[in-house]
Amino acid sequence: MYQALYRKYRPIDFQSVVGQDAIVKTLKNSIIHQTFCHAYMFFGPRGTGKTTVSKIFARSVNCLNTKDGIACGECDCCKVSFSKNCIDIIEIDAASNNGVDEIRELRNKINLVPSDLKYKVYIIDEVHMLSIGAFNALLKTLEEPPEHAIFILATTDPQKVPETIISRCQCFSFKRISSEVIQERLKFVCSNEKIKIDDEVLESIATISEGGMRDALGLLDKLVSYTDKKITMDDYIEVNGILSNKQIDSFLEYVITGNVVAVLNNINEFDNCGKNLIQILIQILNYGRNLLIDYYIKNKRINYSVDLLQIFLNNINEKMFDIKRSGNTRIYLELFLLKFINDYVNTSKESVKNVDIKENSSIVEKNISSNPVNINSKTIPTKNLDNQSDDEEYDFDKEFDDEDTDVEDSFSSDNHLSVEASSLPVVLNMDEIMKVRIHNTLALADKKLLKEEMDKFQLLNDFTFDQEIGYIVCSLLDSKVRVVSKDNIIISFPYDSNVKQDLLILDKISDVYQKITNSSKNFAIITDDEWETIKNEYIQNIKNGVKYEIQEEPKVILEEIKNNDIISNSAVELFGDIVEIE
Repeated sequence: MYQALYRKYRPIDFQSVVGQDAIVKTLKNSIIHQTFCHAYMFFGPRGTGKTTVSKIFARSVNCLNTKDGIACGECDCCKVSFSKNCIDIIEIDAASNNGVDEIRELRNKINLVPSDLKYKVYIIDEVHMLSIGAFNALLKTLEEPPEHAIFILATTDPQKVPETIISRCQCFSFKRISSEVIQERLKFVCSNEKIKIDDEVLESIATISEGGMRDALGLLDKLVSYTDKKITMDDYIEVNGILSNKQIDSFLEYVITGNVVAVLNNINEFDNCGKNLIQILIQILNYGRNLLIDYYIKNKRINYSVDLLQIFLNNINEKMFDIKRSGNTRIYLELFLLKFINDYVNTSKESVKNVDIKENSSIVEKNISSNPVNINSKTIPTKNLDNQSDDEEYDFDKEFDDEDTDVEDSFSSDNHLSVEASSLPVVLNMDEIMKVRIHNTLALADKKLLKEEMDKFQLLNDFTFDQEIGYIVCSLLDSKVRVVSKDNIIISFPYDSNVKQDLLILDKISDVYQKITNSSKNFAIITDDEWETIKNEYIQNIKNGVKYEIQEEPKVILEEIKNNDIISNSAVELFGDIVEIE
């Protein structure tokens, strides 16, 4: 009788197990040193080797002549444990034996000593399927088992197992097997079975099996039954009801370019041909992921918007669970695609079409002192703090933390920033200007203005794909708005590199922000760590009754530029006599 490949090539010892090296090494060492526990829990995705390793471990702990933790296969105990009639290795399917009575029967028999082996091993598969009563019945046995008993609990859903059970077991997390390891194993099987198959097919099987070796061998088995000739990619596509890479690429292009008619026609065609729409989405995710890796690592060109592709793949990934649960997959998918095209593709097109924000030709920091403060130093109460209690003043910490907005990672282009910055003269006193601007912003900080400015920041999202200003907009969206006053905004970035790059193009950032939001405020840019230090210092000063005074902002000092230079002339034209050139 023909035996399925996943059964025929099921590992029988630790050396045959692939993809779970850390677990195998730990179990082997516990056998070598005789330090194995009375209860284990193996959890992880299906087809990753939980039950297989359980059986191997059960045979190995009973072997009389183990070598490096591996059963010899020749001693009397090995011969008994490898036979189908072994009564000391008991495998229980908790899915069909999940009641209290079954577990009570197990408890009654567990005190009986093994008949042929050293240890009586109970393997309870899909243990999460046990009822609450059954778990309670099992609990006492796990807590005080007889010396000759070992429990191995296997499950794909450890969240459903009570913590009281888990805490009494030594737990091992089985990971998904990598595509490379699965592909090598499939090649080994094909070589033994004299199966002729294209490498491309093996690669696709390894990818679509999602880390499950059993699924991969099952797919190979199906293809072997389909044809006696060499298995090609066409055979694979036909048998599994999936798409070719060319079809996926065309479909992605229709979606990213907003071709609604072609998208709906494709979905209709796929459904009429009996193709698995869920499987097609998984294909699209894998194909898109490979495109992005090639784009970022190998600099390969993509025929459509990279930004929209990333958003599309993220949306599929987020909605995959809902799509699988939906009553009508086709309708859900059609509505999902239409919403994506309307929300992202069409919006992006309208933004590019209707908004003409040109990059300013200025090459110096023109917004540094667009609203210079010519006020004599005087005492100004901060945020009306004279009228607040100490507790309310201390809430400053909470106030600004609550207002932080974590904007999703945008697709900022560091290359743009580097190119722009390289042509700009250096402002020598930028640090001094930032310190004064931060000080003045804190002196006049206003929570109402903060909320208004954060609302204006949301307008930036409509311009993330603009070819001219998208990189600046994305850079701003990567920041967190900390404090806002009448004239200034303090924003922070996680890394110092972001701050340095943005300070070099501060004029462009301010110009773009003003045109989109109609806000003429100046930016003070710092790192997140610097903000924490400044915030804590501010809170301490307020508690100690220190008043912040408005300071006059320093004049811009540029680095070593001659007065007859075109750049310096432009600077004087822009700023007048507030610019000092060294």
